[in-house]
Amino acid sequence: MASPCELLMATDDVQIAATMLKLAIEEVSRIEQKYSRFIPHNPLWQLNHGLGKTCTIDAETSKLLHFALQCFELSEGLFDVTAGPLMQLWRFDGSAHIPTQPAIDRAMALVGFERLTLSETSLHLPEGMQLDLGGIAKEYAADSVAYLLAARFATISVLVNLGGDIACPVAKSPPWQVGIENPTKLDTAAKVLSISKGALATSGDTRRFIEVDGKRYGHIIHPRTGYPVVDAPRSVTVIAPNCVTAGMLSTMAMLKGKAAEAFLAEQQLQFTVYR
Repeated sequence: MASPCELLMATDDVQIAATMLKLAIEEVSRIEQKYSRFIPHNPLWQLNHGLGKTCTIDAETSKLLHFALQCFELSEGLFDVTAGPLMQLWRFDGSAHIPTQPAIDRAMALVGFERLTLSETSLHLPEGMQLDLGGIAKEYAADSVAYLLAARFATISVLVNLGGDIACPVAKSPPWQVGIENPTKLDTAAKVLSISKGALATSGDTRRFIEVDGKRYGHIIHPRTGYPVVDAPRSVTVIAPNCVTAGMLSTMAMLKGKAAEAFLAEQQLQFTVYR
C-alpha cells in the first residue's frame, strides 16, 4: 500500500490477535497484488494492456468499477479513475519536474470514464486509456479487512488503518482515539477525533507534493486541466459509515478547491479541513 499500515485489536488473547493479524495481511496483500498499477501482469495491468479489446472481469472488479462510475457521476466527472495517463506524467518523488503542455494534452485525450463500456462481467477500455484505482483501492482494502475480521470475530473491536484510511465496523467503548496529522508540522496531531464505529479517511498533499520555483503542487490531479487542483485544502478528513464513502467524499472535497468546505457541509457528515 506504499504507506504505514496498522491493526489495533481490543483483545488480550495473543493467539486470536495473531490469527487476526495474519488474515489482515493476507487480505491487504491480495488486494494490492490485484489492483496496484505498479505490478506488471496483475489483473489491473491486464485491463490496461487490453489493446482496445473487451475484457472479462470478475465480480469484485465489477463492483469496484461500478463504485468508480458512481464517484465519476456524483462528482460530475472530477473523480475519474481513467486519469492513469495523467498520473504517469506527474511524478511526486521529489524530482520537481512539471510535464510539458503537449504531453499533458496528449494524456488528457486518453481520459474520460464516459468512454468506457462497463457491464457486470466485462469492460471495454479504449486502446491507450489506463485505469488508476489508487483513489479507491486503499479505502476498499481497509473496509474489506475490517469486515472480514468482524465476520470472523464479531465481538472483538478492531481498527484497520491503511495510511490514514481507517475502518472499525465493531463498536468500541470507550471509542478509538484517532489523531489528525498537522499538515504544517508532520508526525504531530493537530486534532484528536473519537470514533466508536464507522470509518475515517483523509486526503491531502502533506506527504505527496512537489515544489517548483517556490510553488507547491499537490498530488491530486484535476482531470479537466491536467494539473494539480488549485486552491485545494492541505488536508480533508471525513467520518462516514464506511471507508470507501469517506475516501470518496474527502477526495471530491479536494477536487472542489475553494468550495471544499461548502461541498462537505452539504453531505451532513463530520469533517475536518486544514488549509
